[in-house]
Amino acid sequence: MLTIYSDDHHLHHGRCELMDGQLMPCFEMPSRADHVLERVQHRDLGPVEAPQDFGPGPIQRIHSDDYLTFFKGAWQRWTEFERDGDLLPYTWPARTLRTVIPKSLHGQLGYYSFDGGAPITAGTWQAAYSAAQVALTAQAAIQRGARSAFALCRPPGHHAASDLMGGYCYLNNAAIAAQAFLDQGHQKVAILDVDYHHGNGTQSIFYQRSDVLFASIHGHPEAEFPFFLGYEDERGEGAGEGFNFNYPLPAGSGWDSWSAALEQACKEIERYGADIVVVSLGVDTFKDDPISQFKLDSPDYLAMGERIGALGKPTLFVMEGGYAVEEIGINAVNVLEGFKSAQ
Repeated sequence: MLTIYSDDHHLHHGRCELMDGQLMPCFEMPSRADHVLERVQHRDLGPVEAPQDFGPGPIQRIHSDDYLTFFKGAWQRWTEFERDGDLLPYTWPARTLRTVIPKSLHGQLGYYSFDGGAPITAGTWQAAYSAAQVALTAQAAIQRGARSAFALCRPPGHHAASDLMGGYCYLNNAAIAAQAFLDQGHQKVAILDVDYHHGNGTQSIFYQRSDVLFASIHGHPEAEFPFFLGYEDERGEGAGEGFNFNYPLPAGSGWDSWSAALEQACKEIERYGADIVVVSLGVDTFKDDPISQFKLDSPDYLAMGERIGALGKPTLFVMEGGYAVEEIGINAVNVLEGFKSAQ
């Protein structure tokens, strides 16, 4: 299986994130992707290639121009304050406030984000831009005829909406790749999100569309981030009604209940008749993940990959979460090897 990877991810290394009332070292760190790459090479999964640059066009198909202009220029504006530290929001347009776009940097930062977990550093834009190109390069390989490819993206993307960053995510790599498939002639794309946290950004992007089916298995939003999306009754709107499937599970869920949800999701993908499957591959469902509450073990990821492989569809894997750094490579590559064994 071809892996696409860019060293540019090292340009993004946030100092801290706001969690549980404290500024803490970021759980989303460069060593995450480093460990996955090491495991890909150790297991001889296949060739590792650098991404091509497809330019901003495919990104603009998903993200609004005003958001991209803000994100690309935010760090330069921050340097004018001559402050030391990451750029983090501290106010948001809550329910009782107007949702106007402020002129100030801090006002716009709050407007274009939904939490305090997406720090902007000097290299964040380039890292996120390169991650999108990683996804697009892997997408292009499948478009040329490959049955599968792995986009080793960092930073991740599935929490990013068309004009919102948050949850460690800035550009929605899986959505960008899915749209590229559609723009290149495919009629139906399915996105299967197996990350512990609901892919709220991906859902919102495609919620009113029927050309992308979205299915997500995740911690129940009654108790888990991102809290405000991911409920089972969210089925899509307008043309998208009936093309959105959420499978929220309680804390402590293990392979038996998780795999039952995967089976339901796969059956919906089969009924849909997807041309292509894009997998938002988060492995923070692991039993020792520091910010998640499921109980999957490393061998379970082999079985996960086997079931996805049994769909028999060209499949793009896009790296998302996973914060048990020592095991992230084992678990991510187990999914890919399980998938290969089913082909």
